[in-house]
This record gives sequence, structure tokens and C-alpha cells, in this order.
Amino acid sequence: MADSFVNVNGVNEPYNINAERAVLGSILKDPACLVEVQQILKADHFYLPLHKSIYEAIISLDTLGGQGKIDALVVLESLKKEDIMDDESGKKYLFELASSVPTTRNVTEYCNLLVDYSYRRSLINTMQSILDSAQNVTEDTDTLIELAEQEIYDIRRDRTAKGPTRVTDIVINELYPKYQALQYDENQPGADPEMVARKEELKAIPTGFSEIDKKLAGGFRKSDFIVIGARPAMGKTALALNIARNIAFSGKKVVFFSLEMPKDQLAQRLLSTETRIVGKTLMSGEFGIEEWTKIGTASDALCNINLFFDDTAAITVPEIKARVRRLKDVDCVVIDYIGLMHASGKHFMENRVNEVSEITRTMKMMAKDLNIPVIACSQINRESAKGNKGPNESSRKTNHRPQLTDLRESGSIEQDADIVLLIHRDEYYNNTPQDEDEIPDEEKLIDIAEINVAKNRHGETGIVKVVWNKELTLFSTLERFRDDQ
Repeated sequence: MADSFVNVNGVNEPYNINAERAVLGSILKDPACLVEVQQILKADHFYLPLHKSIYEAIISLDTLGGQGKIDALVVLESLKKEDIMDDESGKKYLFELASSVPTTRNVTEYCNLLVDYSYRRSLINTMQSILDSAQNVTEDTDTLIELAEQEIYDIRRDRTAKGPTRVTDIVINELYPKYQALQYDENQPGADPEMVARKEELKAIPTGFSEIDKKLAGGFRKSDFIVIGARPAMGKTALALNIARNIAFSGKKVVFFSLEMPKDQLAQRLLSTETRIVGKTLMSGEFGIEEWTKIGTASDALCNINLFFDDTAAITVPEIKARVRRLKDVDCVVIDYIGLMHASGKHFMENRVNEVSEITRTMKMMAKDLNIPVIACSQINRESAKGNKGPNESSRKTNHRPQLTDLRESGSIEQDADIVLLIHRDEYYNNTPQDEDEIPDEEKLIDIAEINVAKNRHGETGIVKVVWNKELTLFSTLERFRDDQ
């Protein structure tokens, strides 16, 4: 039977005192059932403070001495030390709990009841908090909506969390079906549409750069947190935009959050890439019929892709997550860039290192929760621009190539990222193509950039050479560049 207590806001908070007593009684009657109970219950699932304290005492005893030492008297001694129970009333209550349960066979059902009531209370309290915040007219409405969505989502995520799974169950129930879907021939006559869709869902998302995709075993995977790092003017935004464009043209839905550049400038960069009209010409508007024709053709092509720009300044990760969930069916998120972001909690403002750590942690959680790749740009420390002499470098040559340790503001960026891509253009420093004596003659007249796959949780790392076109803010593979000539 359910009970309810009217809280200070006049709202009924449901709980079930009989189920709480039955769970505690079952443990005191047969400590062996604690193993099953712990897989379901936390102390916070109990409503009555006394019951919560009794359960916490039982857990502490189990941690220190094992289930064999759990009985009413031992639990009572622990509670007496904390001044939660006295000897006479405590002994009576605990023995009543143990004797009131005829069997422990239904302990799982009792636990599930407590969990259900606990989530109902969480939902009530969250809704009350949302209501109180909404009545405060000084709060920003959009922020309130996004925070409300996040709080509701957190309750659902906690409710659906699962415990440990045996490795053989994972292999048989998850990996085998995955491998079968990935090997399915979608071109065979009478191909199963569900298997075709499943294969497409499981495949990595190509970046559009063939050599990078080879190192990443096909591209970015769902739940990957990818960092693009470089010094200013190296092309972080350009590479992120190129990748977003390539992913969108592959039929995926992409959202690009820009904290630095207005969305009309991003769109203009994209238009320059598609039309091959240099940016300064588009900015000036001084072009003729030929350029208008190219713009019209590119616009028609862009109408067929799902690429969205959001240039909200000072946006937080929870706000990004809320907007992505509202947009629905998003396949990839790009954020430019970490250095302009702030954590949602005000207490992080005092320490930038801790704040960045919180930002990258929540970005990785967002990638996992939404089950999509999240790409974020990050600046490289200024010290990397001064260069260093590598062990194999000649005295006439300075190595400006960035390293993982150069990622700015916090080591958590490197730690939380699944993949790190570092951009380097030697011509930026030396005004000549890097490794001039070693590259083919046809490549000496173009700006060769290096994309260093500096970290890859899934396997291979190494440097990939690409072509950089500053006028079009475009990276492309060497093969594609040669084909365009």
C-alpha cells in the first residue's frame, strides 16, 4: 500500500513504508539476499530517514566484515554509535523488521517498488524546481527550458542504467549481431531493409579525407569525442567545417556550433568551398553572371543536405545537448571552440583548468549519451609556435609541430578525447613547403599541411598530408587535388 507525505510546497510525495520495512527485514532475516538488493537499491531510494540510515549501516558492515556479521544486534550497535537509535527502542524496531517478513523470496519485487517510488519523487521535486525557476522572471527563458530538459533527461538516464554484464553475453548478444550486420551484402537481390539500415547505422562516419579515414578504420564512431587542435590561423575552423560538410553530403545530419564566427560567415566559407570562388570576391560582391551561376548551382546542392549552424555566444554543453535532442536524429556535432566555452556551474569560474576539465568531461558524456561523434576545436599553447629541436632535427631546422601536451588550458582535453587531430603547416612559419627536398616537384608549388592523428583510442596514429587552399579555406586530399588540376 502506498503512503504519501505532503512536503513544504503542498505536494504529495509517494512512498511505500511496508515495502521499505520488507526490504530491511529480508536482509536482517537472510543477509545472503543483500547481494541481490544491492544490485537494485541505493540508500537514497528509501524515503524514511531512519530506513535510509539502517540500510547505510548494513552496507557499511558488509563492506567491513561480510554478510555473516549482519544481524539485528550488530546493526543496532552501529546505529547507536551514530546516535541514530537507542538500545531499547532500536532493538525492538529491528527485531520487528526481521520477524515481520515471512519469506525473502519477494525481496526483488519490494526493491523495484522502492525504486519506482523514488523516481516518482525525483520527478515531482524536479518539476517543482522547474516551476519555481519559471516563476522567477529574471531567469532567461531559453536557459530554463534547456535546463529543464536536461534534468528530466538525467532522471531517465539514471533509471535505465544497468549493472555489470558478463562478457560472453556481450559477445553473443551485441557483438555477433553487429559483425553480421556489418558484413551483410546490401546489394544482394531481396536484401532485408532492416539489415541494410542496421549496417548503415553501425558503420563509421567518414571524414571525407581518405587517408585519415584509413587510420581511423573508416572514420568517426558513435560516442567518439574528437578534438581538432592547432595554433591560430592554421585552419581549425576550416578543417572542422570541411569535415562537417563532407559528413552532411554523405547523408548525415550535422550541427555546427560556432562560438567565434557568425553563421553567415560560416555559410559564406561553405559557399566559397562549393563554388571555388575565393572568399574576398564573395565578400565584395563584385562578381558577374558566371559567379551567380556557380552560386545558384551550389545553393541547389546545399538544399539537399542537413547541415545546421548555431552561433549562440557563451553556450554551455548542457544547452548544446538540449538543442541537439530537440532537433532530433542528429548524427554529428561540431563545436568551435573549447577556449570560448564556460562550464554551467558558476563555481568553476575561479579555476580555468578545472572549468575546462568539466567542459571536456561533459562533452565526452554528451557524445556517449547521444551516441554520436562530438568534434571540438581547441587551441594549441603559444609555446609550440616557438618550436623545438627534435632529436633528429638538423641545426638549421626548427620543428614547430604541435604535440598532445601542447593542447591549451587543461590536460583533460587530451585525456577525455578519443581522437586528437593536430594541424601543422610548415609554410606558415618558413614560407616554403616543409621537407622540400623530399616531396615531389608537383607538390612544391602547393601548400602542404599535415594532419597528425596524434591520439586514436581505436588504433593507428600518424601523419596524413593534405592540401591547404587558403583562398577557399579548403583542405583536400593530395589525390583529389591532382584530379582537379
